Amino acid sequence: MKIALFTDTYHPQINGVATSIMILEKYLVKRGHEVYIFTSSDSHADLLQESGKVYRFRSLGAVFVPERRLAIAGLLRASHLMEELGIELIHTHTEFSMGLMGKLLAKKYHLPCIHTYHTMYKDYLHYIAKGKLIPPSMVGTFSRLFCKRTFAVIAPTEKVKNQLENYNVNEQIRTIPTGIDFAAFKRRFDQTERIQQIKKQLGLLASDRVLLSVGRIAAEKNMQALILAMPDLLKQHPKTKLVMVGDGPAKKELVQLTKQNGLSAHVLFVGAVKWCDIPLYYHMADLFVSASTSETQGLTYIEAMASGLPVVAKNDPSIQDLVIHHKTGFLFQKDEDLSHRLIQTLLHPESLPVIKQQAKRHINNLSAEHFADQIERLYEEAIHVYSTDHHTLRSLNKKERLS
Repeated sequence: MKIALFTDTYHPQINGVATSIMILEKYLVKRGHEVYIFTSSDSHADLLQESGKVYRFRSLGAVFVPERRLAIAGLLRASHLMEELGIELIHTHTEFSMGLMGKLLAKKYHLPCIHTYHTMYKDYLHYIAKGKLIPPSMVGTFSRLFCKRTFAVIAPTEKVKNQLENYNVNEQIRTIPTGIDFAAFKRRFDQTERIQQIKKQLGLLASDRVLLSVGRIAAEKNMQALILAMPDLLKQHPKTKLVMVGDGPAKKELVQLTKQNGLSAHVLFVGAVKWCDIPLYYHMADLFVSASTSETQGLTYIEAMASGLPVVAKNDPSIQDLVIHHKTGFLFQKDEDLSHRLIQTLLHPESLPVIKQQAKRHINNLSAEHFADQIERLYEEAIHVYSTDHHTLRSLNKKERLS
């Protein structure tokens, strides 16, 4: 199959959507398919390395998600590429400019269009006039209109599927969780020296207990809860450090919050790191911690589990089948409960090996291979249906002309 993936975020950007697309592309190519990425421009992209595989379109920064970019031109060029590359199916991963472009081209060339609904936009309304301009109901209308006339909509979790159903999306919805490349997160002996180098650079001692946060630093991720939990935690475990990997619009505010609470020696902001180095941070930590309730799937939770890192997370429908309290991880209900949950978890390290083993077994069905297999079957089904419908339509048109 010849497949075009339309997205407004892609490598070298680091986020859940970009990671999902990279995994999908890699495993479809391994199966012999031709996969092309249609995405927005990025000044950090390696255009030489991407040549012939990734097609970028001139873009501007998005208001609602500052790190994302919206394409402002290129429909004619993309149309020519559809013909030149012989594209058979379009898979959109955004509801904005590149997604709209993908849908227009699918209609023009009578191609099946699959859409993955990655983002819970109601959690991002604060970026537009501080949430006072666009009501949540408008998100539902917008989502429903975009999903219209797609062959299928992919929801990464049941939480997303339920939300789409609440938006009255009538197209068929398939729940297909994004898979993880488990091999990338398996600890190797040759990583030991590099892990020690990172710990040294961060000033971490062998006696320190390391909490890890990985992801976009933004208001909807509720990362201030992690910082505000530290004072109580430090009373019981004074040698604890919180390492925050990632960047984003809330970083400056969180750095200031850290200083105001006298936590600069205990909360370390690493910034964005290369995707290939992310596993090293999982391997150097003692616990992965998150207070977010805006996840569509929680890929970082799965990465942590695959790395053998216990997860402490805020309870949310998006992870109800993933993080099971005292079985595959630890949950807390309210932000103010986080410090107590961390204190108790660190007080009982003897329980962690069993949690790690159970978590790894629990995520076996979230492999990248399984993910690619489900997507591949959906693609084949869509192409078969569209080719059959197109053949029927041509036959009917021919009969009408003859009559």
